[in-house]
Amino acid sequence: MRIQSGLYGNEGLLPARKQLRFTGKPLGEQLLASPTLLWLSPHLGLDTQSAMELLCLVGAALSLAATLVSALRDSVVFFCLWALYLSMYQVGQVFLYFQWDNLLLEAGFLCILVAPMTLIRGSRAVYEHDRITFWLVRWLLFRLMFASGVVKLTSRCPTWWGLTAMTYHYETQCIPTPLAWFAHQLPVWWQKLSVVGAFVIEIAVPLLFFSPLRRLRLCAFYLQVLLQVLIVLSGNYNFFNLLTMALCLSLLDDRHVRSWLRTSEHAKHKKSKLQSWLCNILELTVLSLIIFGAIVCFDLKVDTTARAITSKMAFTFHHFSHFLKSVTFPCVWIGVLSLTWEILGAMYRCACVSGFLRRLWSTLQWTAFAAAAATMFTISLMPFTYIEYDSNSKLWPGVRQVYNLVDNYQLVNSYGLFRRMTGVGGRPEVVIEGSYDGVTWTEIDFMYKPGNLSTPPPFVTPHQPRLDWQMWFAALGSSSQAPWFTSLMYRLLQGKMDVIELIQADVTRYPFHQKPPTYVRAHRYRYWFTEPKEDGSYPQRWWRRVYSDEFFPVVHLGHPFLEGMLTQHGLKEKAPPRRKLNSAVARAVQWVRAQVSGFPAPVLIWTLVGCSATLCLLLALPRKQKHVTGNSDQKDTPPNAKKTMDEDDEPLKDEEERGSENVGEVEEDGDEKDGEGLTTDDEEEEEKVESEVEEE
Repeated sequence: MRIQSGLYGNEGLLPARKQLRFTGKPLGEQLLASPTLLWLSPHLGLDTQSAMELLCLVGAALSLAATLVSALRDSVVFFCLWALYLSMYQVGQVFLYFQWDNLLLEAGFLCILVAPMTLIRGSRAVYEHDRITFWLVRWLLFRLMFASGVVKLTSRCPTWWGLTAMTYHYETQCIPTPLAWFAHQLPVWWQKLSVVGAFVIEIAVPLLFFSPLRRLRLCAFYLQVLLQVLIVLSGNYNFFNLLTMALCLSLLDDRHVRSWLRTSEHAKHKKSKLQSWLCNILELTVLSLIIFGAIVCFDLKVDTTARAITSKMAFTFHHFSHFLKSVTFPCVWIGVLSLTWEILGAMYRCACVSGFLRRLWSTLQWTAFAAAAATMFTISLMPFTYIEYDSNSKLWPGVRQVYNLVDNYQLVNSYGLFRRMTGVGGRPEVVIEGSYDGVTWTEIDFMYKPGNLSTPPPFVTPHQPRLDWQMWFAALGSSSQAPWFTSLMYRLLQGKMDVIELIQADVTRYPFHQKPPTYVRAHRYRYWFTEPKEDGSYPQRWWRRVYSDEFFPVVHLGHPFLEGMLTQHGLKEKAPPRRKLNSAVARAVQWVRAQVSGFPAPVLIWTLVGCSATLCLLLALPRKQKHVTGNSDQKDTPPNAKKTMDEDDEPLKDEEERGSENVGEVEEDGDEKDGEGLTTDDEEEEEKVESEVEEE
């Protein structure tokens, strides 16, 4: 909470209150212009800063409750979480304008469609339309990964085209991890081979997401997870990689998940020798084509002399542009066919529901969710086709109109990560210095970004230090292109504690914690990772640097340059007089803020995650023991002994009936329910019990 106060508070870098102009318009008009719950802050007796802190607390509490209580993993709860994050996004300005923030909002909205309505319907049973909405998650994953691979080549970045991007990436990324130093020392041929692997996983493999062959989808899943794990180990990209791995779960099926959990509650699957032979041939053919394509496109050769694998681009930008133009619309049609198949399959399952009223209710739900999925897919074509101009220009004008209507809600977004490799001549890094006399200067070290040459890179995932990230972007340009940087220098001269805690959570490590500096300035350096010593031992320092230029001149409070920059960027406005917050909500927010003050954000996040995981395990143990006891009791029961289901068993029976939603799915394994082993008497008795349950 202190972190967001330093960024958006009344005395923060970019006060959020300036984004909300209370002009007396009706609340509905204000929400349409800027959909944020912060418009309600005056009605709660809160200022904008306290209202933002309240939204953070409510969101954290809802997330924790949904983690611990399965009944709260509901579409209503996910709608609340999405609305809370969207409210923060609308006033977050440059500190929340990252692609993973857009991804989180889009994934959060899909959770509203995918999650059950437990709080309304009172049941978490599987429904016939579930596969339709879950397909949208797979489509989002495809758009994310395919676009991320394509933009690397459409940007014409020489490092991606020369396959040398990874030789710069580890030391020039925003906040590397300690393992990035070791990855940077790998031989060049391995770094180039890593780029080839990234292109294959991001461009070729996503096409397997919609494959009817199950094992191809599983192969795509593990390759995508492998890529994300490697990124997590070498770089701090907050929650992005964890969220991407969660999206990858859409490539799995229940049978594979149950094999992870080692549960016996799955049917035996049979396939004929011919089916098995054909599936194996098709799978090997597809994988062989991908490998062969990689060898040809990147001219992969084994150099036995150097004991290396050489690689280079075997195609030109013109060739790739032609390929992209010819494949963009086919990808759209693949999506259309795949979604249509899911919709028809769900319609068939609705038709198989017993009972007229239940069949009618299932059909109505199928109609609503199929229409929602088709609408989401249609408007997503607009940002997806941004990767190819001609394809985007051919879209139906109605798609553009609908997209423009919902664009403010971040329902669908365009993606493309690591478009260009920066810092080829050394990573630019801004170092802020402070002084009392203008002669002796002291560097101000940040908690996470590189500064002190001897400080090891941190590991902060899933936290994103927003200020440290923006410092990395600011170093790529001039100070005039980052208005918030002028505000940062101004707040440091004022000694604002909320801003200081953005730099050091433990304020005693901030060199000017007792008295604000009289003068501040900023210089730009070029940083590189150090190299191992000739004898193979590790150096004492992690970084080396050389001076580049002046980034921000020497200023003090009242300095003409500082005053002019503040006025130019609209940051000179004085904070309005604070209303005295005496409401119970305001006091509660202030109390929580005081409790978490001084704790590093990664420590706080991992503490919550660890406590949640421990509680989930403790809650799961009684159910596991009960399940094991039930199985042992069932084994002791004679085969011919049958019990009539009572009312307590009916929900379980209902869930088993709805679990038959897999009927009608075409799998390459020829999956069949194992109905052998039931005698005629057993079948008749089972039908009798089932009819009694339906009558009840």
